[in-house]
Amino acid sequence: MTKLLEQAFEAARSLPAAMQDDMARVIMAMTGDEPPVVQLTAEEEASFAESFAQAERGEFATDEQLRAIWTKHGL
Repeated sequence: MTKLLEQAFEAARSLPAAMQDDMARVIMAMTGDEPPVVQLTAEEEASFAESFAQAERGEFATDEQLRAIWTKHGL
């Protein structure tokens, strides 16, 4: 373990338990030892995949479509 990582762990010991757990989750996620914090459903994953594919093809909402959404939500 590097000195910097040891210093980080020492500093973390003084933090509240919830913050220590958050830091542990980040480290574990970075090392691949913990599943992602957010688990997507198969439908959500498919929606993201389609959105990325549309972006790759250059298919974006028009200015008119964006204005309609903003108006709908009072923005």
